[in-house]
Amino acid sequence: MSAAAAATPTPFASPRPRALRDGAVVAGLLFFVYLFVIVAPQSATVGFDALSYWVYSIADPYKLVHGTMGSFVYSPVAARLFQLDSLIPFWQFVWLWSAVLVATAIWLGGRRWLWVFAFPPVAFELYHGNVHLLIAAAIALGFRYPAAWSFVLLTKVTPGVGLIWFLVRREWRSLAIALGVTAVLVAISLAIDFPLWQQWIDKELLVSLRQPPDQPQIAIPLLLRLPAAALLVGWGALTNRKWTVPVAAAIAMPVLWVSAFSVLAALLAIGRPELQERPARTKPEPKPATPAAAAPIDEPANP
Repeated sequence: MSAAAAATPTPFASPRPRALRDGAVVAGLLFFVYLFVIVAPQSATVGFDALSYWVYSIADPYKLVHGTMGSFVYSPVAARLFQLDSLIPFWQFVWLWSAVLVATAIWLGGRRWLWVFAFPPVAFELYHGNVHLLIAAAIALGFRYPAAWSFVLLTKVTPGVGLIWFLVRREWRSLAIALGVTAVLVAISLAIDFPLWQQWIDKELLVSLRQPPDQPQIAIPLLLRLPAAALLVGWGALTNRKWTVPVAAAIAMPVLWVSAFSVLAALLAIGRPELQERPARTKPEPKPATPAAAAPIDEPANP
């Protein structure tokens, strides 16, 4: 069997697929360079989304109308997390934030990190500075460390449909950790910022579900995409296809920007040995009982 597996050709073993792959990578890297070297100086819009994580005040983070430049749309837990960013000037924050995203992209790609940067949605993601790459990292980590899913649930929310993976596979411990950590964070936040939760639900969460922002996007309603994403994850869980989780997360984004597909960078990380699920603990088998020493048998006396 091992000999047969070694003889099985990989998708890029022959010259033509390899050439297509390498050509696509080169084309993607050229687009990356064009975006940052040509477009960025002319448009001066680098960090468009990152501005939302810096400009708001924790006293009223949802002041700006949903969908406008600089509006903050995540939960109060995330609002507390990002509030530290306003302690430094915006240009310093953009450089620091970009460094975090670049490091995340490299970690996701591993030895194939150039493939990540050659993927056009990743280029757009680094240009605008959203959290999709961090969500990709949380999904990749979430198979082994389910608590990472709390970042997904407390930011974009709807990509949390990926938790159906644990539900269908009856991995109750992982599901309990993911939901439990999120619940603890929410409970603490409710005790501190209860009014902010009311504002977030009324001004951001419900509004984004009813009416997406008036900006360029793939105009497929979330009410159609979310059930499709749930079915995809359910099928993937039944057939042991992990790739369905990041794909479903991308489909289930609240707003389907092009940069939302940068979540697919998780596909390069989910197969790593160090990110596999922890093996279930099994009770040690009882040791076989030591047979008692046989009683001596009296030998018949010699006649």
